[in-house]
Amino acid sequence: MASKARHPFRRRVRPGVDAMPEVEISEADGIRSLHLGSETIQSSMNLEDPTDLVLSYSRAMMGFLLFNDAPAHILQIGLGGGSLARYIDFYLRDAQSVAVDINPQVINVARAFFALPEEGERFEVVEADGAEYVRIFRDSTDVILVDGFDGLQIVDALTTEDFFVDCRRALTADGIFVTNWWSGDKRYMTFLERLLGVFEGRVLELPSASHGNVAVMAFNSQPKLTRWAALEKRVDALEARFGLEFGEFVERMRQMNPLSERCLNP
Repeated sequence: MASKARHPFRRRVRPGVDAMPEVEISEADGIRSLHLGSETIQSSMNLEDPTDLVLSYSRAMMGFLLFNDAPAHILQIGLGGGSLARYIDFYLRDAQSVAVDINPQVINVARAFFALPEEGERFEVVEADGAEYVRIFRDSTDVILVDGFDGLQIVDALTTEDFFVDCRRALTADGIFVTNWWSGDKRYMTFLERLLGVFEGRVLELPSASHGNVAVMAFNSQPKLTRWAALEKRVDALEARFGLEFGEFVERMRQMNPLSERCLNP
Protein backbone atom coordinates (compact mmCIF):
# COMPACT_ATOMS: atom_id res chain seq x y z
CA MET A 1 0.00 0.00 0.00
CA ALA A 2 1.23 3.47 -0.84
CA SER A 3 0.90 4.81 2.69
CA LYS A 4 3.35 2.21 3.96
CA ALA A 5 6.00 3.44 1.53
CA ARG A 6 6.69 6.57 3.58
CA HIS A 7 9.57 6.08 6.00
CA PRO A 8 11.69 8.34 8.24
CA PHE A 9 14.92 7.39 6.47
CA ARG A 10 17.63 10.05 6.65
CA ARG A 11 20.98 8.21 6.56
CA ARG A 12 23.64 9.36 4.11
CA VAL A 13 26.17 6.66 3.26
CA ARG A 14 28.38 8.56 0.84
CA PRO A 15 31.25 10.86 1.86
CA GLY A 16 30.46 14.30 3.21
CA VAL A 17 28.99 17.24 1.38
CA ASP A 18 32.45 18.46 0.34
CA ALA A 19 32.80 15.41 -1.94
CA MET A 20 29.63 16.28 -3.84
CA PRO A 21 29.52 18.51 -6.91
CA GLU A 22 28.76 22.17 -6.36
CA VAL A 23 25.25 23.25 -7.26
CA GLU A 24 24.95 26.26 -9.54
CA ILE A 25 22.01 28.11 -11.10
CA SER A 26 21.79 29.84 -14.46
CA GLU A 27 18.94 31.80 -16.03
CA ALA A 28 18.26 32.78 -19.64
CA ASP A 29 15.15 33.65 -21.68
CA GLY A 30 12.80 32.88 -18.82
CA ILE A 31 14.33 29.45 -18.13
CA ARG A 32 16.09 28.76 -14.83
CA SER A 33 18.49 25.80 -14.84
CA LEU A 34 20.41 23.77 -12.28
CA HIS A 35 23.99 22.58 -12.83
CA LEU A 36 26.15 20.16 -10.85
CA GLY A 37 29.79 21.16 -11.06
CA SER A 38 29.75 21.74 -14.83
CA GLU A 39 27.98 23.65 -17.58
CA THR A 40 25.76 20.64 -18.30
CA ILE A 41 22.13 21.39 -17.52
CA GLN A 42 20.68 18.88 -15.07
CA SER A 43 17.22 20.40 -14.72
CA SER A 44 15.30 23.42 -16.04
CA MET A 45 12.17 25.33 -15.08
CA ASN A 46 10.03 27.66 -17.15
CA LEU A 47 9.53 30.63 -14.84
CA GLU A 48 6.15 31.44 -16.40
CA ASP A 49 4.92 27.84 -16.24
CA PRO A 50 6.84 25.82 -13.61
CA THR A 51 4.92 22.63 -14.41
CA ASP A 52 6.16 22.61 -18.02
CA LEU A 53 8.73 19.89 -18.67
CA VAL A 54 11.34 21.99 -20.45
CA LEU A 55 13.93 19.28 -21.15
CA SER A 56 13.07 16.53 -23.61
CA TYR A 57 14.52 13.78 -21.42
CA SER A 58 12.15 14.65 -18.56
CA ARG A 59 9.23 14.51 -20.99
CA ALA A 60 10.35 11.09 -22.20
CA MET A 61 10.56 9.80 -18.62
CA MET A 62 6.85 10.48 -18.25
CA GLY A 63 6.24 8.12 -21.16
CA PHE A 64 5.33 5.50 -18.56
CA LEU A 65 1.87 7.13 -18.53
CA LEU A 66 1.18 5.20 -21.74
CA PHE A 67 1.07 2.08 -19.57
CA ASN A 68 -0.21 3.44 -16.25
CA ASP A 69 -1.90 6.84 -16.21
CA ALA A 70 -3.06 6.64 -12.58
CA PRO A 71 -0.21 5.52 -10.30
CA ALA A 72 -0.97 5.68 -6.59
CA HIS A 73 2.65 6.00 -5.47
CA ILE A 74 5.78 7.27 -7.23
CA LEU A 75 9.36 7.15 -5.95
CA GLN A 76 11.82 9.61 -7.51
CA ILE A 77 15.53 8.97 -7.05
CA GLY A 78 17.33 12.20 -7.90
CA LEU A 79 15.47 15.44 -7.24
CA GLY A 80 17.49 17.88 -9.32
CA GLY A 81 15.49 21.04 -9.88
CA GLY A 82 12.22 19.23 -9.20
CA SER A 83 10.86 19.13 -12.76
CA LEU A 84 9.22 15.73 -12.34
CA ALA A 85 8.00 16.58 -8.84
CA ARG A 86 6.21 19.72 -10.08
CA TYR A 87 4.70 17.90 -13.05
CA ILE A 88 3.48 14.97 -10.96
CA ASP A 89 2.01 17.27 -8.32
CA PHE A 90 0.02 19.19 -10.94
CA TYR A 91 -1.11 16.40 -13.28
CA LEU A 92 -1.36 13.36 -11.00
CA ARG A 93 -3.40 14.77 -8.13
CA ASP A 94 -4.25 11.36 -6.68
CA ALA A 95 -0.64 10.18 -6.53
CA GLN A 96 1.61 10.26 -3.50
CA SER A 97 5.27 10.87 -4.37
CA VAL A 98 8.59 10.83 -2.56
CA ALA A 99 11.70 12.46 -4.04
CA VAL A 100 15.07 11.29 -2.72
CA ASP A 101 18.38 13.09 -3.16
CA ILE A 102 21.70 12.52 -1.42
CA ASN A 103 22.94 16.09 -1.85
CA PRO A 104 21.51 18.49 0.75
CA GLN A 105 22.59 21.47 -1.34
CA VAL A 106 20.47 20.23 -4.25
CA ILE A 107 17.48 19.92 -1.93
CA ASN A 108 17.98 23.38 -0.46
CA VAL A 109 18.40 25.01 -3.87
CA ALA A 110 15.35 23.21 -5.26
CA ARG A 111 13.24 24.37 -2.33
CA ALA A 112 14.46 27.96 -2.56
CA PHE A 113 14.64 28.55 -6.32
CA PHE A 114 12.66 25.86 -8.17
CA ALA A 115 9.08 26.10 -6.87
CA LEU A 116 8.85 22.67 -5.33
CA PRO A 117 5.34 21.54 -4.39
CA GLU A 118 4.32 21.99 -0.79
CA GLU A 119 5.54 19.05 1.25
CA GLY A 120 2.92 17.06 3.09
CA GLU A 121 0.85 13.93 2.61
CA ARG A 122 1.09 14.02 -1.19
CA PHE A 123 4.75 14.98 -1.61
CA GLU A 124 7.86 14.48 0.49
CA VAL A 125 11.57 15.19 -0.04
CA VAL A 126 14.02 12.86 1.65
CA GLU A 127 17.77 13.43 2.01
CA ALA A 128 19.24 9.97 1.52
CA ASP A 129 21.19 7.72 -0.79
CA GLY A 130 18.57 6.51 -3.27
CA ALA A 131 20.23 3.11 -3.71
CA GLU A 132 19.90 2.57 0.04
CA TYR A 133 16.48 4.15 0.43
CA VAL A 134 14.76 1.95 -2.15
CA ARG A 135 15.49 -1.09 0.02
CA ILE A 136 12.85 -0.09 2.56
CA PHE A 137 10.11 -0.65 -0.05
CA ARG A 138 8.48 -4.00 -0.69
CA ASP A 139 5.78 -4.32 -3.36
CA SER A 140 4.61 -0.81 -2.53
CA THR A 141 5.46 1.73 -5.23
CA ASP A 142 3.88 1.83 -8.68
CA VAL A 143 6.61 3.79 -10.47
CA ILE A 144 10.29 4.39 -9.76
CA LEU A 145 11.87 7.32 -11.64
CA VAL A 146 15.67 7.38 -11.53
CA ASP A 147 17.65 10.40 -12.69
CA GLY A 148 21.01 10.24 -10.97
CA PHE A 149 23.98 12.15 -12.39
CA ASP A 150 26.95 13.42 -10.40
CA GLY A 151 27.82 16.22 -12.82
CA LEU A 152 30.04 14.03 -14.98
CA GLN A 153 28.22 10.75 -15.52
CA ILE A 154 25.48 8.44 -14.30
CA VAL A 155 25.92 7.52 -10.64
CA ASP A 156 27.42 4.02 -10.58
CA ALA A 157 25.34 2.86 -7.60
CA LEU A 158 22.17 3.43 -9.64
CA THR A 159 23.21 1.05 -12.43
CA THR A 160 24.20 -2.11 -10.59
CA GLU A 161 22.38 -5.42 -10.78
CA ASP A 162 21.76 -5.27 -7.02
CA PHE A 163 20.11 -1.86 -7.40
CA PHE A 164 17.85 -3.11 -10.17
CA VAL A 165 16.90 -6.13 -8.03
CA ASP A 166 16.06 -3.83 -5.11
CA CYS A 167 13.94 -1.65 -7.40
CA ARG A 168 12.05 -4.64 -8.75
CA ARG A 169 11.31 -5.80 -5.20
CA ALA A 170 10.06 -2.32 -4.36
CA LEU A 171 7.55 -2.23 -7.21
CA THR A 172 3.95 -3.35 -7.08
CA ALA A 173 2.98 -6.31 -9.25
CA ASP A 174 2.39 -4.11 -12.31
CA GLY A 175 5.03 -1.54 -11.36
CA ILE A 176 7.30 0.29 -13.79
CA PHE A 177 10.95 1.27 -13.38
CA VAL A 178 12.11 4.27 -15.45
CA THR A 179 15.67 5.56 -15.67
CA ASN A 180 17.37 8.33 -17.62
CA TRP A 181 20.57 7.23 -19.37
CA TRP A 182 22.76 8.83 -22.00
CA SER A 183 23.13 6.75 -25.16
CA GLY A 184 26.68 8.03 -25.70
CA ASP A 185 27.89 6.48 -22.45
CA LYS A 186 30.20 3.58 -23.36
CA ARG A 187 28.65 1.61 -20.49
CA TYR A 188 25.11 1.94 -21.84
CA MET A 189 24.83 -1.60 -23.23
CA THR A 190 26.23 -3.04 -20.00
CA PHE A 191 23.57 -1.21 -18.00
CA LEU A 192 20.89 -2.37 -20.44
CA GLU A 193 21.96 -6.01 -20.28
CA ARG A 194 21.80 -5.94 -16.48
CA LEU A 195 18.32 -4.42 -16.56
CA LEU A 196 17.10 -6.95 -19.14
CA GLY A 197 18.33 -9.77 -16.94
CA VAL A 198 16.67 -8.53 -13.77
CA PHE A 199 13.33 -7.70 -15.47
CA GLU A 200 13.34 -10.83 -17.65
CA GLY A 201 13.49 -8.95 -20.94
CA ARG A 202 10.52 -6.67 -20.28
CA VAL A 203 12.35 -3.46 -21.20
CA LEU A 204 11.56 -0.62 -23.63
CA GLU A 205 13.82 2.25 -24.68
CA LEU A 206 12.30 5.66 -25.39
CA PRO A 207 14.87 8.09 -26.83
CA SER A 208 14.32 11.74 -26.03
CA ALA A 209 13.96 14.26 -28.83
CA SER A 210 17.45 15.69 -28.28
CA HIS A 211 20.83 15.36 -26.56
CA GLY A 212 21.03 11.56 -26.74
CA ASN A 213 19.15 10.84 -23.52
CA VAL A 214 17.05 7.67 -23.36
CA ALA A 215 14.22 6.93 -20.94
CA VAL A 216 14.55 3.19 -20.31
CA MET A 217 11.44 1.52 -18.93
CA ALA A 218 11.39 -1.90 -17.27
CA PHE A 219 8.19 -3.72 -16.28
CA ASN A 220 7.74 -5.88 -13.21
CA SER A 221 5.20 -7.99 -15.11
CA GLN A 222 3.94 -8.08 -18.65
CA PRO A 223 2.23 -4.75 -19.44
CA LYS A 224 -1.48 -4.90 -20.21
CA LEU A 225 -0.85 -2.92 -23.41
CA THR A 226 1.97 -4.30 -25.53
CA ARG A 227 0.84 -3.81 -29.13
CA TRP A 228 1.73 -0.59 -30.90
CA ALA A 229 -1.82 -0.30 -32.24
CA ALA A 230 -3.24 -0.45 -28.71
CA LEU A 231 -0.85 2.24 -27.50
CA GLU A 232 -1.66 4.46 -30.48
CA LYS A 233 -5.36 4.36 -29.55
CA ARG A 234 -4.51 6.01 -26.23
CA VAL A 235 -2.41 8.82 -27.68
CA ASP A 236 -5.04 11.52 -28.29
CA ALA A 237 -6.66 11.22 -24.87
CA LEU A 238 -3.32 11.21 -23.08
CA GLU A 239 -2.01 14.20 -25.01
CA ALA A 240 -5.13 16.19 -24.14
CA ARG A 241 -4.87 15.22 -20.49
CA PHE A 242 -1.13 15.54 -19.88
CA GLY A 243 0.15 17.92 -22.56
CA LEU A 244 2.94 15.61 -23.75
CA GLU A 245 3.73 14.26 -27.22
CA PHE A 246 2.64 10.65 -26.69
CA GLY A 247 2.24 10.04 -30.41
CA GLU A 248 5.91 10.82 -30.88
CA PHE A 249 6.78 8.65 -27.89
CA VAL A 250 5.10 5.63 -29.46
CA GLU A 251 6.80 6.20 -32.80
CA ARG A 252 10.23 6.61 -31.21
CA MET A 253 9.74 3.46 -29.15
CA ARG A 254 8.62 1.53 -32.23
CA GLN A 255 11.78 2.57 -34.09
CA MET A 256 14.15 1.77 -31.22
CA ASN A 257 12.42 -1.46 -30.08
CA PRO A 258 11.53 -3.35 -33.28
CA LEU A 259 11.27 -6.69 -31.47
CA SER A 260 9.48 -5.42 -28.38
CA GLU A 261 6.10 -6.96 -29.14
CA ARG A 262 7.75 -10.36 -29.39
CA CYS A 263 9.69 -9.79 -26.14
CA LEU A 264 6.71 -8.47 -24.19
CA ASN A 265 4.36 -11.18 -25.53
CA PRO A 266 6.26 -14.45 -24.92
